[in-house]
Amino acid sequence: MTARSRARGALLGLAIGDALGMPTQYMPREVVAERYGVLNEFKPGPDDNPISRGLPAGRVTDDTDQAVILGRLLVKGRGRVDPESFARELLAWERRMIAAGSADLLGPSTRKALTLAAEGVPTDQTGRSGATNGAAMRVAPVGVAFPHEPVERLIDAVVQTGHVTHNTTIAIAGAAAVAAAVSAGIDGAGVEEALRFAGEAARHGARRGFYFAGADVAARIAWAIGLTRGRAKEEALDIVYRLVGTGLATQEAVPAAMAICAMAPDDPWLICRLAASLGGDCDTIAAIAGAIAGACHGAESFPRGVVEALHDANPDLPLEELADDLLALRRQEKPHIEERRA
Repeated sequence: MTARSRARGALLGLAIGDALGMPTQYMPREVVAERYGVLNEFKPGPDDNPISRGLPAGRVTDDTDQAVILGRLLVKGRGRVDPESFARELLAWERRMIAAGSADLLGPSTRKALTLAAEGVPTDQTGRSGATNGAAMRVAPVGVAFPHEPVERLIDAVVQTGHVTHNTTIAIAGAAAVAAAVSAGIDGAGVEEALRFAGEAARHGARRGFYFAGADVAARIAWAIGLTRGRAKEEALDIVYRLVGTGLATQEAVPAAMAICAMAPDDPWLICRLAASLGGDCDTIAAIAGAIAGACHGAESFPRGVVEALHDANPDLPLEELADDLLALRRQEKPHIEERRA
């Protein structure tokens, strides 16, 4: 399997997981289980879901859209994301969503940070309370563009590309874990090995950014994986939902995604299906899990019909081209990054 296939697999997996979880996002697990069981295909947004109501089957959400925005800016900046440009692009994206009648808008950490930026607060300060999973959900392009070793260099890139909205110990730990797992996959790691790198990166990432009180992301990743080990799929899903949590908090969403990856390490499509069937913020959890699984197994590991349906529902989504550009950036000797330590 080539690095190109793995890079494309990371972005395809992110989008597939996101689109699978679109109709079930923010629904209780019992409702998801009764209505869908474990999802096995893209479904349209149901009428009783105020966020995804009316969206056609296979449509991606903010997780993929923001990852593409980040990836494009990363390529344009040759490894560095200009924070002011990122803020403008995110606000422009939200305006497009409002014009289209979408209720799937910017998350609370991002919205607060961009409001502060518009008021003239320096971008190294705007993200000092951003601790939700927005940084982790969109960070896969950083994992494609940067090697996972040395880990501190990867974390420099995570901080630089996300500090404008999520510059806290918890958010950086979660985003670093996802970026490291994706990056390890690009270099040939399997899912289990990638998850080990994720835990290491989370420990290092927690030393960066502004302190934010909350559970340790690295410890919760290991705990979540251990909770589900050896259990039947339905039981494991219930445990993730009830104990690990599937909310907006980074320390819930990232460990939940890692636990789902560990449940089916050899089957990326099943990983996406299980994560999207959790309930809660399951489009984000499935996007994270799908990116990791896709990086480890490559684009060809997803059913061809699923990839075709994804592109049919999102004809302007340039995932393969963006993955190729990010991989080219990775192969540069020294992509430019600007280190920021809070």
